[in-house]
Amino acid sequence: MIRVQAGVALLLAATLSACAGGVIPPGSTNAVPPSPRESAVRRQPATPRPPVTPAPAPVGVTAGDNALGAGLVAGPPVADLLVSGERSRLALQAFRISCPALMRRTDQSGLTRGADWQPACSAAASWPESSASAFFIRYFETAQVGDGKAFATGYFEPEIAGSRTRQPGYDVPVYARPSDLIDVDLGQFSDTLKGRTIRGKVEGRRFVPYEPRERIVAGALDGRANVIGWAADPIEFFFLQIQGSGRLRLPDGGVMRIGYDGQNGRDYTGIGKLMKDRGLIQAGSMQDIMAYLRAHPVEGAAIMNENRSFVFFKELTGAGPLGALGLPVTGEATVAADPRYVPLGAPVLLSLDRAEPNGLWIAQDTGGAIKGANRFDTFWGAGDRARAIAGGMAARGSALLLLPTGTVARLTAAAP
Repeated sequence: MIRVQAGVALLLAATLSACAGGVIPPGSTNAVPPSPRESAVRRQPATPRPPVTPAPAPVGVTAGDNALGAGLVAGPPVADLLVSGERSRLALQAFRISCPALMRRTDQSGLTRGADWQPACSAAASWPESSASAFFIRYFETAQVGDGKAFATGYFEPEIAGSRTRQPGYDVPVYARPSDLIDVDLGQFSDTLKGRTIRGKVEGRRFVPYEPRERIVAGALDGRANVIGWAADPIEFFFLQIQGSGRLRLPDGGVMRIGYDGQNGRDYTGIGKLMKDRGLIQAGSMQDIMAYLRAHPVEGAAIMNENRSFVFFKELTGAGPLGALGLPVTGEATVAADPRYVPLGAPVLLSLDRAEPNGLWIAQDTGGAIKGANRFDTFWGAGDRARAIAGGMAARGSALLLLPTGTVARLTAAAP
């Protein structure tokens, strides 16, 4: 979902104590096991692979805050790592959806050009899903960005009680994007600021920060922003904002789907880490956080306001939810990544210390908390299973990008 701080139920919790993992070694013949879609909803351990020995001179053709600056190491053949399974089939579906955007976007990572993806995208259009793994083996090679050490969390599409109109029991406003919220592309003012934006509003002749969550919750936007719906539970709505999109389950049994339409520009604060640091909770899952907030409503409201970020929504009537490419995302196939390090639309191969997320994903989304090389947020779809897995996801291990065959050689030849 197009999220500014999105989907990190676990970043909320900031459960950063999972064991450290390495990256997949060159020449490994061990396949990355797929995630069984019908497995029980519980933590499934897996053993991450040891780290690659980096090449003496990794391909960093341009120093910068992107994949090229982090350095690139050629990985083992895709065939040595990938097995057939549901994850590969879903990844092929998601890759096919991403192809139009993938070929026309400017790749912030600096790794690829639109034309590089043409052969794979042309083949994907008619490739049979029954042999999805063979597709990725045929058209891609692996590459490690930086040290390859990955950290993955999870997000999902929540469904909460809501109403189109305000009525008893439904009094938490779901705001549309305010007309006075302005995005400023700083790259228009300085080349050193390319790719960076800020949000705020104009007061007189000054550009100032927008209202923080505390003031918005207190009614600062009354009369300034349209209300597209009303939620029943402020805590459930708080977590829906973090996910970036979701569903309002209406009193008549219908469903209203809402999606991200901007954010107030304030920094996101993961309240889970804050609560753990204060000794308020022991574990850090979304479920643990919710239980504490409900048991301590006054303190809980104040804690939620310490996350000053606030998300605005629009009603979705077509396919969705939508990711950062403006295209539908796929449960158990879409991953959010930092586009400076992963080309949006590219496949990513995860090998982590939890079994559920292992295998192929497609980078179709972004998130304000998803920053840096090898930082990912896995999308699990909707429903109780998705909520349970995403809410407790914290996995460490390794990540490899799948790039069009020949990419690493081209970058190596271009390196000074």
